Amino acid sequence: MKLTILDPGHFHAALVQKNMSANVDGTVHVHAPAGPDLDDYLRKIESYNARAQDPTRWRVLVHAGPDFLERFVADRSGDVVIIAGNNQRKTEYLTRAVAAGFHTLADKPMAIDAAGFEALGRAFTVAREQGVLLYDIMTERHEITTMLQKEFSTIASVFGDLLQGTVEHPAVIKESVHHFSKLVS
Repeated sequence: MKLTILDPGHFHAALVQKNMSANVDGTVHVHAPAGPDLDDYLRKIESYNARAQDPTRWRVLVHAGPDFLERFVADRSGDVVIIAGNNQRKTEYLTRAVAAGFHTLADKPMAIDAAGFEALGRAFTVAREQGVLLYDIMTERHEITTMLQKEFSTIASVFGDLLQGTVEHPAVIKESVHHFSKLVS
């Protein structure tokens, strides 16, 4: 499998490359406008390649410029595209990717407004017609313990009743604690 990264504007794009996978080619094409988002992505990949423990061996071929989206479609340099970045153009990117025959993995949100949601529906239709996958890479919400937590919260005999909270005394408080490490990036 060959990866292409499209306009990486969020660390989720690099996170997909935190480790090497046996079935993924080590050469990755990146199509993006030049700028700080691309630079940040490249620094993250280089940090994975340079780390002391379990370094990666990614070879990144950058195709930067204002015509990056057109070059992405024309070059067809991969089987799977990762889209994780600015959400303003995400549904446009998804639609262009599946129309070009790429299996497409995107971070959330895949749509940010009603027009984007309609465009996302069209992108799924195009993906089906092209025989490619369009998938959300933020899969924790599909993980069984997350699904069970959600289900348990709807059972009053288990969860109880949700109280009406105030600013001073909220009904729900969520705390995220990482005692030793957070295995993100």
